[in-house]
Amino acid sequence: MKTPAKTRPRTPVLRAKVDVYDTTLRDGSQTQEISYSVEDKLAIAEELDALGVDYIEGGWPAPGNAKEQAFFKAARRLKFRHARLAAFGSTRKVHERAATSALLKGVLSAETRDVCLVGKCSDFHVTDVLRTTLDENLRIVSESIAFMKRRRERVFFDAEHFFDGFKRNPGYTLRVLSAARDAGADALVLCDTNGGSLPNEIAFATAEVRKAFPATVIGVHTHNDGELAVANSLAAVSQGARHVQGTINGYGERCGNANLVSLIPDLTLKMGYATLPEGRFARLTAVSRFVASVANLTPSDHQPYSGTGAFAHKAGLHIDALLKAPGSYEHIAPSVVGNTRRLLTSEQAGKAAIAGKLADFRVQAGEEDAKAITALVKQREAQGYQYEGADASLELLTRRHLGRFRPAFKVLHWHVSVDRRQAIEPCEVSLKIEVGGREEHTVADGNGPVNALDRALRKALLPHFPALKGVELADFKVRVLDGKGGTSARVRVLIESRDASGAVWSTVGVHENILEACWEALIESVEYKLMKANHK
Repeated sequence: MKTPAKTRPRTPVLRAKVDVYDTTLRDGSQTQEISYSVEDKLAIAEELDALGVDYIEGGWPAPGNAKEQAFFKAARRLKFRHARLAAFGSTRKVHERAATSALLKGVLSAETRDVCLVGKCSDFHVTDVLRTTLDENLRIVSESIAFMKRRRERVFFDAEHFFDGFKRNPGYTLRVLSAARDAGADALVLCDTNGGSLPNEIAFATAEVRKAFPATVIGVHTHNDGELAVANSLAAVSQGARHVQGTINGYGERCGNANLVSLIPDLTLKMGYATLPEGRFARLTAVSRFVASVANLTPSDHQPYSGTGAFAHKAGLHIDALLKAPGSYEHIAPSVVGNTRRLLTSEQAGKAAIAGKLADFRVQAGEEDAKAITALVKQREAQGYQYEGADASLELLTRRHLGRFRPAFKVLHWHVSVDRRQAIEPCEVSLKIEVGGREEHTVADGNGPVNALDRALRKALLPHFPALKGVELADFKVRVLDGKGGTSARVRVLIESRDASGAVWSTVGVHENILEACWEALIESVEYKLMKANHK
């Protein structure tokens, strides 16, 4: 019996184009934690264009919405290389004329080449929400689309509540789509507005629409209330949809919209459809994190494709296999979407993980040393330390064990005092250290003990180590390890630091005294920066 030859994953042959219509600037702004400024929206729009999406929906310039109107005015100065900017709006109101509709005039005020109009597609919403007749709704859709088509290059029709309406009254939903198509709609976008449909329901309804409108572009717009927005979008594409709508990171109202960071690579890498221009996939992770940063939200570590945990491996068996055969526990190479592999060090990992970390640290060590360091890590983690999120502390621990670390300074004494009468910077730290055979004594104030400790340490060290200029504490996390211990329980502190070059590193401290734990993590952060500066 012949052993199969080793093969490398092949790039799929792309068989058809699926247009990517991004609604981050509109749907994403409906996330309860998000409030974009005009400048935020402009910055995101430029990133989306660089990513290579086909359409960017800028928002709804409704009458009285000054921010949206200001965005579209400012966006006229942007020079998109790939994307087309679209404005969003709704069909006219009941018992008014399209020509005098303030809603439609608001959409026109954006002065975009393309627009998207949303209209009712469910008989329930027509009768119980619009409070009008089914025939009047058909006229609303037809007249609004026709009015806009005479004035704009492309008009997309978002068929709101299509899938729920199709379950209740499929005949009427198809009549609404016919009215939009006959009025000139360039694409019929089927919406799972409540986000409760299942993939088989989406696939069946999309196939029926495809049969009824074989010459019209069919699109899909899904919400994530059932955790199925991406799966539902893929189901629609499998049945003929060639236009998908979604947001970066799945931001959106309630549980969010289809996550384009997952949907785009699923369509191309898994299903073989063309989405982004060649060479743009490696930007996905950066764009995902950029949008999160502008939205002032912490990126999800566990988000597929772009999260820091998407290609993070903790189990010793997995790490051992990956070091022998990259891809053995990964569905794609991380670099394809601009992410990186992470081998986590923990009590679950073995010497293979340590060997991988030693290679990352560029530290040469034998097998016995790797075994000893593995045992040391497990011992320390049993005490409460956690190194999977504190690589800087792990490298220091490794170098100390191997005798390849020399402290840059020695702490002789420190004292924290708190004056509750002070409204600003109520904490004071007195610090005495030894640097190069000399004692340094400094005093610093701070807004809290950690801030005061940080300032005092930098004040003492900066004259000796200019490399510390520009270093700042970027994040600070505290976790009580044993809630049963009450105020005497051990505490773990994780500190994330950043320097002027943008480099980021994390350190850990553990102690029953929260200030001691903070101090340990802070000292580790400074020692790590100085070690790296000396190795350059």
